[in-house]
Amino acid sequence: MTSDDPRRQALIESLRLRYAEAVHQQDALAKQALFKEAVYLGIQPQLLEIPGEIRIDAR
Repeated sequence: MTSDDPRRQALIESLRLRYAEAVHQQDALAKQALFKEAVYLGIQPQLLEIPGEIRIDAR
């Protein structure tokens, strides 16, 4: 499902970025919290796992 709502798209991109960082850090609690946040916002948690152009800088 796609949406033309820029606010919703920004929320999804923010969640995806933070989810990618949590995966990179192997932080299961952060991933769980992000799934809960997505549900709270009415966003399907599966959207966080869709591969995209998100890159995490090595730290």
